[in-house]
Order: sequence, then C-alpha cells, then structure tokens
Amino acid sequence: MTEEAQEHTRDRAQEQGRRPDSGRVALITGASRGIGYGVAEALVARGDRVVITGRNEDALKEAVERLGADRVVGIAGKAHDEAHQAAAVDRAMEAFGRVDFLVNNAGTNPVFGPLADMDLGVARKVYETNVISALGFAQRTWHAWQKDHGGAIVNIASIAGLSPSPFIGAYGMSKAAMINLTIQLAHEMAPGVRVNAIAPAVVKTKFAQALYEGREAEAAAAYPLGRLGVPSDIGGAAAFLTSEQSEWVTGQTLVVDGGIFLNAGVG
Repeated sequence: MTEEAQEHTRDRAQEQGRRPDSGRVALITGASRGIGYGVAEALVARGDRVVITGRNEDALKEAVERLGADRVVGIAGKAHDEAHQAAAVDRAMEAFGRVDFLVNNAGTNPVFGPLADMDLGVARKVYETNVISALGFAQRTWHAWQKDHGGAIVNIASIAGLSPSPFIGAYGMSKAAMINLTIQLAHEMAPGVRVNAIAPAVVKTKFAQALYEGREAEAAAAYPLGRLGVPSDIGGAAAFLTSEQSEWVTGQTLVVDGGIFLNAGVG
C-alpha cells in the first residue's frame, strides 16, 4: 500500500467513532477504482455500508482498506459471471442483512474502431459485461431484498449511449441498451424500487485514459465547465439518486457531462 493510501486509512480509522450510520446497504459493481470507487466513497461518507466488487482481488482489498473495513466488504469476480453475481448478493446479505441500493458500474470497452469492421465476438463481450450483467445483478438484488423491502438501482451509462461516439460504437451501443434497461426496470419494479441511470461524459479514470491522455487540456477545453469529470462528480449524482431527495424520480437518465452537450450543433 502506498504512503498516501496508508495515511488515508489512518484518517479513516480515526473517524470510525463518529461516522454516521444510515442503516442502508449498497452493492456497487466495478468499484475497486474509478467511478465505482467514487460512488462507494460518497455512500460510505453518508453512512451506508457497502459491498464492492472488482476483478482484481489485491486492488479490491486496498479499496476496502481505504474506504474502511468496518463499513465495506469486497468480493472479487467478473461481472458477467452469474456465479459471481450470486456470490456478491449473498455476501451482502450475510454481512449486512439487506441490499437497499444497487449501483451497476462494472463495464468494459476492449475495442476501438468502427462498427463496420468489428469482430462480433468482441461486440458480444461488451454487451454481456455492460448490459446482461447489470440485468443479472438487478434480478438478484430484487429477489434477495428489494422486492419486499424497496430500494433503488442506479445504472452507470454514458453519453455515448445518447449520441454517436466515433470509434467506441460497441460501447455506446451497450450503454444505449443500458438506458433502455433502466426504463424497463423502472416500469416493472415500481412503486417499491426506483431505477435511474447516470450518463457521464469523460471522467478522469484509468478506464477512460485513452480519451484524454497527453491532451487533457485540449480535451477539457471542449467542455463549457472547463474540465473533465472526476469520480466524485458521479459519486454525488449516485448519492442523490439513492437518497430521499429523489423519492419521486424513476426511469430517468441524469446526464453529468460538464455541459459538453451544450456544444451540439455549434460550428
């Protein structure tokens, strides 16, 4: 663990005696780093207990330590693996006895190029990880807790699902499907469970690094708010959509994009 991470862990430990406890539990997929970790930070800060998933067990353990092992547990696995989906929900129920909130953040984009030349096997992999896994987790949290007790689901989509995105077409296609999945689940799971999506623009994470690395200032200049997103921007949005302040919001896609869509059509 880095010196910075160790210091962060010590700070967390000092706060344990005075942190709030909301009594609520969230399951966040793909949360060892990046947007998922930012969401976990926001929910832990308000007092939720959290189960996080990720593929890399070491990275997951480090994330748990940084967030606070008194409030957070991790379970390693691949999001599209149904056995992992079941294990993650079971772990939440065993550790905390409930799953009020599900945040489907796990995703992949292993290909960069036009759809016309794309290997269909790669496209299937993107869809399986980004869409089918989200449905699988939603089904399992529904049957384990939310069907009888209520709650909220937040799907991390993308502005790539709302407009053409050159060279990441398969990713955009999957995120468009995720937005429609949000609408379908919101209709089916009402009134007890609210289901919404967040559509970020470029957020500074390892996942999106190829979109801005070596040219961040140039990339940020296109945004009316003058910067790229950071994980806490999405964490704040997810905290809102799983809070009492959003009790009359469901089936919506919240665009969190630094204003980039304001430039549409401007020559």
